[in-house]
Parts: sequence; C-alpha cells; structure tokens
Amino acid sequence: MEKKRKISIYGASGHGKVVMDILTSTVVYELAYVFDDDETLQSFKKLKVESATEVEKLQEFPIVFTIGDNKIRKKIVENTKHITAPPMIHIAAVTSASAILGEGSVVMAGAVINADAHLKKHVIINTGAVVEHDCLLEDYVHISPNAALAGNVHVGEGSHIGIGAQVIQGIKIGKWCSIGAGAVIIKDVPNGATVVGNPGRILKS
Repeated sequence: MEKKRKISIYGASGHGKVVMDILTSTVVYELAYVFDDDETLQSFKKLKVESATEVEKLQEFPIVFTIGDNKIRKKIVENTKHITAPPMIHIAAVTSASAILGEGSVVMAGAVINADAHLKKHVIINTGAVVEHDCLLEDYVHISPNAALAGNVHVGEGSHIGIGAQVIQGIKIGKWCSIGAGAVIIKDVPNGATVVGNPGRILKS
C-alpha cells in the first residue's frame, strides 16, 4: 500500500476542521502539523497547535491555508515561507477530469466542479457549491456553501460569493467583491463592489 503524503494546515479554526475532514476522507494524505498565529491556542481537535514562528516545521511539509477570510489568507500566504499543498478535494465532491485546480485550493464535500472550469491558487469551494463549465476563478476566491455559478462566469481575485448566492451565465465579477447571501447576480460587478438582493444591486463600491 502506498505511503500517505503528509500535509500541514495553517489556521486552527472552523474552516480548518472542514479541511481536516477532506484529509481524512482520502487515502492519499495525512495531517502532519496544525499551525496558527494565536499563541494562546494549545490544541485543535485534540492535536497540538504549533506556533507559526516555527519556520523549520513550516517548511517541512506542504501547507493548506485554512483561513476563510480572503484578505487574511492572501497576507499569510505571502508572508510565510512554505511549500504549498496540491489542491485538496473531498472524496464526496464531484470534479470534472477537464477542470483545472490550482495549488492550495480546497473543494468541500458535495461541491461540483464541472467541465473546463479553472480554479487558480488558494481558492475555496465550500460545501455543496456548484461551479459550472468554463468558469474562471482567480486566486483567493471563496465560494460559500450552496452558492452556484452558471457556465462561463469569471470571478476576480479575492472575491467572496455568499452562501446560497446565484450567478447567471457569462457574468464577470471583479476583484475583491463581496456578493451577499442569497443574492442573484444578473449583471457584471465592478471591482470592490458589495452586492446584495434579488436581483443583485450594488450596496457600495
């Protein structure tokens, strides 16, 4: 039997718990270390929490950054000396063989990634989300549980699509946008905009 590959996680939070479930759902990976910036944290899911200042340990195994906030995730990735983990996909997710997933990305249970979708680095596809054919998700995008992107949607770097949101086909969402829970997006969204409601309206930009 092939030896499991060790992976560390950075972020002892609720999102970290879900990524740990991804690791335990596979026969390929096992957890090596759990890191966090919070020095007061001693344990996480009965595992010792290692200090993020432990540079040698940080560089020992590939890391998945288990931080849901896109801006914080990007900052920590850029400030940490590490080897980035390959994409982590839950055994209960459905991912097309023609989809491309970038390093450090995670796909939760029940999510669907369809044909020729392209996820770049450190993307989060949360529980039950759907990313349809030919979508392009730039670095640090987070698609929340049960959100759905129709075909050929482009989501810019760092944007967050809220829980249960729906985006119709061909839409372009700019960089660092926030799409509210349950919003229905039927028009392109400019960089930095916050959009809520059905149909989606720009609350601020």
